[in-house]
Amino acid sequence: MAARFGISIPPVASALPAVVNMARAADAEGLDLVGVQDHPYHAEFADAFAVIGACLAATRWVGVYPGVANLPLRTPAMIAKQAATFDLLSGGRFELGLGSGAFESGVVAMGGPYRKGQAALRALAESIEIIRAQWHTRQQVSVAGTEYSVQGIEGGPAPVHEIGIWVGAMGPHALDLIGAMADGWVAPLPNWMPWEQWAPANARIDAAARAAGRDPLSITRIAALPGVVSDRPMYPDPHGSDPIEGSPDEWAEIIFGLARNAGFDTFIYWPPGFDIAQVQRFARQVVPAARELLGEG
Repeated sequence: MAARFGISIPPVASALPAVVNMARAADAEGLDLVGVQDHPYHAEFADAFAVIGACLAATRWVGVYPGVANLPLRTPAMIAKQAATFDLLSGGRFELGLGSGAFESGVVAMGGPYRKGQAALRALAESIEIIRAQWHTRQQVSVAGTEYSVQGIEGGPAPVHEIGIWVGAMGPHALDLIGAMADGWVAPLPNWMPWEQWAPANARIDAAARAAGRDPLSITRIAALPGVVSDRPMYPDPHGSDPIEGSPDEWAEIIFGLARNAGFDTFIYWPPGFDIAQVQRFARQVVPAARELLGEG
């Protein structure tokens, strides 16, 4: 499968026209994906799912996904319903990023459950089972889980296409769950998981996939790339939590390395603010150079 490229957008409530314009820019520039961050407990953020609907309505081609949906504050049965609806309304342009909620204090403050460790893993596994089952029409869905249960609900509606469930996680057991069950891994930003840990994390997902009898290549790997695309060389060599600051060719080299040495196939740019010029530079200069290095030019 050819590499995919996109951008991530924060759903800032005071800048919603700019948020939608960023999605329009990604669509106009031929990017593949737009991720909308989901942190409902942040007062400055609007509801990510409402913003996703607006972005899908304002675009024609680009795929849109929550990066990633906060599972403790959005029940899996409703997530399944919302995801299928977005997919139907957009003609098959929705994907589902899903996470167990990184900021437990914010989740609890909003009335959500406190989950860590095994409880959070169980919640993710049960939610994936419920969501997938609910996308099958004319089927009774009953899942008796520890964290989530549904009892005899009728499945449906079905999405237009086979929606990917991409899990955002970083713990070793969560990576095992991704390899065993999920359709993709949304790698955390480098300030959460340093660059040097991404390749070993993908190797762990590969091992878990093989142990479950799955093809590791069937699992999408999504890299989050914060930084600035410069108009001149800046000789970036990102380590630890460093953002990328460099020319389009330097960005392309880093992307090539992440694909060849760390196993990534999808690259999501986190631009500074709502800078459409940066989106254009990424789409017009970085992406073609990266595709050339990947043999896709």
